[in-house]
Amino acid sequence: MSKQSNQELAKDVLGLVGGKKNVNSVVHCATRLRFKLKDESVAKTEEIQKHPGVIQVVQSGGQYQVVIGSHVKDVYAELLEISGLGDASSEESGPKGNLFNQFIDIISGIFTPFLGAMAGVGVLKGLLTLLVVGGLLSDKSGTYQILFAASDGFMQFLPFAISFTAAKKFKTDPFIALAITAALLHPSISAIAGAQSGLDFLGIPAIMGPTGYMQTVIPIIMFIWLQKYIEKFAKKISPDFLQIILVPLITVVVMVPLTFVAIGPLGTIIGALLGKGYSAVFGFSPIVAGAVMGGLWQVFVMFGMHWGFIPIIMLNLTTNGYDTMAPMLLGAVIAQAGAALAVAIKTKSQKRKALAISGTLTAVFGITEPTVYGVTLPLKKPFYAACIGGAVGGAIIGAAGVKTFAMGLISLLSIPGFISTIDGVESNVVMAIIGVIASFVIAFALTLVLGFDTEAEASTDVEGTKEVKDRETLQSPLTGKVVPMTDVQDEVFASGALGKGIAIEPTIGELRAPASGVISTIFPTGHAVGLTTDNGAEILMHIGMDTVELNGEGFEKLVAQGDKVKAGDLLVKFDIEAIKAAGKPVITPIVVTNSVDYLDVLDLNQDELIEGEDFLTLVK
Repeated sequence: MSKQSNQELAKDVLGLVGGKKNVNSVVHCATRLRFKLKDESVAKTEEIQKHPGVIQVVQSGGQYQVVIGSHVKDVYAELLEISGLGDASSEESGPKGNLFNQFIDIISGIFTPFLGAMAGVGVLKGLLTLLVVGGLLSDKSGTYQILFAASDGFMQFLPFAISFTAAKKFKTDPFIALAITAALLHPSISAIAGAQSGLDFLGIPAIMGPTGYMQTVIPIIMFIWLQKYIEKFAKKISPDFLQIILVPLITVVVMVPLTFVAIGPLGTIIGALLGKGYSAVFGFSPIVAGAVMGGLWQVFVMFGMHWGFIPIIMLNLTTNGYDTMAPMLLGAVIAQAGAALAVAIKTKSQKRKALAISGTLTAVFGITEPTVYGVTLPLKKPFYAACIGGAVGGAIIGAAGVKTFAMGLISLLSIPGFISTIDGVESNVVMAIIGVIASFVIAFALTLVLGFDTEAEASTDVEGTKEVKDRETLQSPLTGKVVPMTDVQDEVFASGALGKGIAIEPTIGELRAPASGVISTIFPTGHAVGLTTDNGAEILMHIGMDTVELNGEGFEKLVAQGDKVKAGDLLVKFDIEAIKAAGKPVITPIVVTNSVDYLDVLDLNQDELIEGEDFLTLVK
């Protein structure tokens, strides 16, 4: 885009978000402007969405994100010049905004890094239960005992995972946090808690439940938050040459007793109150609770509000051994698959049909963001149909009192986890299956009947409607495993809003040029590079997710904006292990941001790629 076009876009966006007077701050990452607005209701979101220079608007965690594309840096520069707002080349750290947004930001930051591991062991636990109930495996066998330990160990020692990610979130020492957590989970402490023989510190009683601090959530988050301030105080009073010893010593000596006698009991009380509050709502009317949660769950997900329910689900599991909320959400997930399948059948667009089929499969396995943002929500009525289907399924499942005994990603693979593993506690798995089927069928049928608000078919999407005049083949910029774009943990990339392409899980930390051209943009942190090829393709390569937050640590830039490069030239070196250690996914999307200029962008369907191999063909 020209300077004038960037100026016009910046001026339009600034005006539509409410002008300078409504902006607390604005930063940018590789593809989007991230505003902190004083009042988001002032922003004219619908008009921004329709602007030809805007790809998408995302409102989450107190940020108002306007997705621009790979030229966002130029738009950002024009925005600063027009508005006079302070310059900032990287995203702000720490939760900002109202208390609710701060809470959502904290919870999502703590739980997101280990949800995959939790989902995996949750499915394993459900499958083990299914094998035992089916008589295919004895719960006395060594095989079962080993696999049960694999499925149950993560939840038992969940405080370790929480303390590590919470320390990262609160920007305090994660290893001191682990040392404090280890004291809470020490076998001798757990034994005392189990025997209920009593424990005190200097005469002050330490109140614990029968399992001590195994599986706890809220007390861990609370003590990590306080640890941040104790650690700062310890650094302040310790000589520089002794800080490596004194800071951990002072922090542990203060925090461990304080957690046992004050923070732990308070956190336990808060958790109990949350659990009782949910039980009261569920007890009032399981049908209403199921209908509301099933009908509105995807809306909660869109606004990031779903993170507020995760601690309640985990508290139910750790307190009761089971949870009734998660099963009610399964209908909402599967309903999106039903609506997407109906779209695939009804649409005449080959492009939309492929996207809808992909969305159906991902939703069945619990990943609904690509389905919602790429299929049902843009067409409106399919999204409404899915919400109605989810409400009916949730009401059926809630009324039947279905319970889950394992934590994991809500998907069809969750169903084995609904089989009771506790004597005397029943869970109606048959009604869960009926509820799921009802959700799918209702969403599917309603979508076929209601149709779409707008089909917006493009005749050029259909194979054979245009003669292929030219092709450009790109070389892989990375060595690694090819990953479906829908697996990328960012809704904008996963939905294809930025353009077509693929994602790669790199095994070598070197990013090379996929074709000859000019470096159109390179982010100051080195985590994202834009290349305009000699033939006019605009390529965005984004190393990892949320890696902008690393502020360039682990990245070495070898080119600058405006540099002319040849295919295979080394652009960026990056430390894969350092990125992973920081809790960031290293999956790297490679996207053709001007995909609309091409008849198609063809993936050559490799499972593994070596740098320099052909991997995408652009058809004009």
